Amino acid sequence: MSVAYILRRIGQFLIVVWVASTVNFFLPRLGPGDPVRNRLLNAQVTGGVQSEGVSEIVQAYNRQFGLDKPLVEQYLIYLWNLVHFDFGFSIASYPTRASTLIFAAIPWTLGLLLVATLVAFFIGTLLGSLAAWPRSPQWVRHLSVPVMGLSAVPYYLIGLALIYLLAVLVPVFPSSGGYSLGATPSFTLGFAVDVLSHSFMPAAAIVASSVGFWALSMRGMMITTVGEEFVNLADAKGLKANRVFVRYALRNALLPQVTHLALSIGHIVSGSIIVEVVFGYPGVGVLLFNAITGEDYFVIYGVVFIVVLAIALSTLIVDLLYPLLDPRIAYGRT
Repeated sequence: MSVAYILRRIGQFLIVVWVASTVNFFLPRLGPGDPVRNRLLNAQVTGGVQSEGVSEIVQAYNRQFGLDKPLVEQYLIYLWNLVHFDFGFSIASYPTRASTLIFAAIPWTLGLLLVATLVAFFIGTLLGSLAAWPRSPQWVRHLSVPVMGLSAVPYYLIGLALIYLLAVLVPVFPSSGGYSLGATPSFTLGFAVDVLSHSFMPAAAIVASSVGFWALSMRGMMITTVGEEFVNLADAKGLKANRVFVRYALRNALLPQVTHLALSIGHIVSGSIIVEVVFGYPGVGVLLFNAITGEDYFVIYGVVFIVVLAIALSTLIVDLLYPLLDPRIAYGRT
């Protein structure tokens, strides 16, 4: 891999982040209305704000948030702040900064989605590879059918079913939240158990819905790899079946799967919205959902920027590391 190729890929990465960030800036502004005015009008309806002087309050808040400046100046300030991971103040939770809300929610999303994605990946990959291996037990093929069928069921339907079964019908796990009401977050065993009990059902919904995708994907790649000449040659040499399976078939079929895994990890935040909303989980997905419904521009900017950065960065890392996984690939040497 040449230095020129690495620099070119980094340049493409920066362009992708800039274009996506630009779209992220202008898209919310295409909608009708003023977010500050809308929030004050809602507060006025509920009695939180007096009807007199609303226009003056709107002007004051627009000056505070920088929304009274020309659009080009707002855009340049926005880009400068992005470089410093400063997304401004949250409109809905003023004077809390948007970055404070986002970085407080990220550990919850990573803890839930990252673990669930990795568990689904390993289970699905193992199941898919065994389903395509001719010498696998018959029960593996029977088990793979219902598991793959679950991949067609959305997260939220499995989540609602789990809530009914394990929180309503048989109340084993809590139905919502990240931890029990009244509990104080701390690094203690009791709090960790409480968090795990709240995380079990959303994690189970994600695993049950996505393990079939990994199994089906791995099965297709494994079937192709098993028919390759190098696998047949290794088998003809009399190598042990386990060695042929692991070193020749599984290892080569796993390469595209690793790419999918990296991209899935990059999509963790964007894929967490529905699951977190269903279970009331205090992650980035719920934060983004509330920001969109509440027209909280600066929180939307921050969350979408983090999502774009994660996806683009994971793609870049996979692209640069792929030659290490497969020596046959040599970018930039043609």
